[in-house]
Amino acid sequence: MNAIEVKELVKKFGAFTAVNKISFNVGQGEVFGFLGPNGAGKTTTIRMLCGLIDPTAGGARVGGFEVGKQNDQIKQNIGYMSQKFSLYDDLTIEQNIELYAGLYQTDPGSRQQKKAEILGMADLVGKERILAGDLAGALKQHLALGCAMIHDPKIIFLDEPTAGVDPISRRGFWRAIDTVAKRGVTVLVTTHYMDEAERCDRIAMISAGDLIGLDSPANLKAAISGALLEIECDNVMIALEALRGTKVASDVALYGVFLHTMVENEGASEEIRAVLTGKGLHVARIEKITPSLEDVFVFMVEKAARQKAQ
Repeated sequence: MNAIEVKELVKKFGAFTAVNKISFNVGQGEVFGFLGPNGAGKTTTIRMLCGLIDPTAGGARVGGFEVGKQNDQIKQNIGYMSQKFSLYDDLTIEQNIELYAGLYQTDPGSRQQKKAEILGMADLVGKERILAGDLAGALKQHLALGCAMIHDPKIIFLDEPTAGVDPISRRGFWRAIDTVAKRGVTVLVTTHYMDEAERCDRIAMISAGDLIGLDSPANLKAAISGALLEIECDNVMIALEALRGTKVASDVALYGVFLHTMVENEGASEEIRAVLTGKGLHVARIEKITPSLEDVFVFMVEKAARQKAQ
């Protein structure tokens, strides 16, 4: 059975289409990633699925309840954590926990036990009276996750929960997500970090409101046809513009101090070298490499952009 079902979901704000006919399902107990840059439509989709805003067209079901018609039931059966951590900075840790226990209408008899579990998970035992606003990012992050799950939801939405958090804290938070998923909770998490997307069972790639890819990270990388070449040369920006005007390397993209381009075969490397040397550029290396998830995403975004422009 699916925990979340989305079919041709659309959200418009006036003449602007934020989400354009996207469809996907999320299985029970799955860690499902929603990958895309800022402004791609990730948060708008999450807000629709959480019953916070109604779709313009299409439909979705969350935990068996219909988005736009049964929003109150959806809200009572999910957990939600935003990139702002959903906490009240001027309340203490203990007061935040008690507030969420009341909002989610948890059993009063079990609230002390729940509070103890959250304090233990977040490593905040003995710190109950500290203001949430005074917590370090990692501690605040874990407290917010605990508050979002205080009513034992079967589905939890995490909207860029690690934005602005250091890499070590991000890894620790993902260990907490893995623990939650092992208990059978369905997790839908939005991110623009490739290393986080790699940890998901499946990911949906979204760009400019369109769904441009949907599969496991391994399958998405394996589905890329042709050869990926890494180019090391001087004046990479000049090289980038020179190659974008050719058929042999029209999908070229900047990747750190290198250029990456997808070609039909490795023999194209000689044509690429000829183009660059013809511009007076020194080419140190052209080498076939294994595509990363970031390569896949960049090329799929550019492919979608070209199709829209046609």
